[in-house]
Amino acid sequence: MKSYSNQRKVSLFFRYLLLTILAILWLIPILWIVLASFSYNDTGFISTFFPEKWTFQNYIGIFTNSQFPYLHWIINTLLVAIISATLSTFFQISVAYVLSRLRFRLRKPFLQIALVLGMFPGFMSMIALYYILKGLNMLNLGGLILVYVGGAGLGFYVAKGFFDTIPRSLDEAAELDGATKWQVFTKIGLPLSKPMIVYTALTTFMAPWVDFIFSGIILSTSGDPKTYTIAYGLYNMLSSSKGSATTYFAQFVAGCVITAIPITILFVIMQKFYVSGITAGADNG
Repeated sequence: MKSYSNQRKVSLFFRYLLLTILAILWLIPILWIVLASFSYNDTGFISTFFPEKWTFQNYIGIFTNSQFPYLHWIINTLLVAIISATLSTFFQISVAYVLSRLRFRLRKPFLQIALVLGMFPGFMSMIALYYILKGLNMLNLGGLILVYVGGAGLGFYVAKGFFDTIPRSLDEAAELDGATKWQVFTKIGLPLSKPMIVYTALTTFMAPWVDFIFSGIILSTSGDPKTYTIAYGLYNMLSSSKGSATTYFAQFVAGCVITAIPITILFVIMQKFYVSGITAGADNG
């Protein structure tokens, strides 16, 4: 018995040691970025871990830089993220509920096809999407929202697993009382799926907020910095002209820190719903 207790303590020690090492490896780059954003720099890239001279000028400069309208980027990204998250959440939850509770022809083939399509990364379609949006004259924020929302329905598997855990007897009881399928969905399905709704909304909000690939492809042709999102705008800040990478690097880092703050706060606040949603959805997904 004593030997087992000692083995367990040793096992826990090495587990916590491994987790501590991994946490340090994850935190060091984040800490460097935060410290670099407060570093005074007029020569180019920051070469020291701790700032030799502290300053808030990088944060002031990112908002007062007339060449790169960072505030417009935040507003554009927030607008795209909110609209995309709202529509994508509705589509994902609706598709997941239908596939979980209803039975119809070609249901299983659809599930199989959706599973196969979900294995391919979305950026594989970016060239085709570019020419489609170009033909529709939608190489703008509206087209970007359409791209994010268009593929939302394929992300239903986790939500479907969550709806599978809700007893069907609740639906049957409501239908016996005269409720329609839509009433069962809105009065029973949605109230019981709050953790999954929060999880879906959080993930669909984060994707447009940090996306660079699609925003870069779709918005790059406008030539107007005021139409960019944060990710592509910050990239353009360092690559727009020769010497920009060294001139604006400190402001670029400050912009990255500001970008991460809303997502971090949102994730911390919604963490309980996020964890309960993904674990419940993974049980029978």
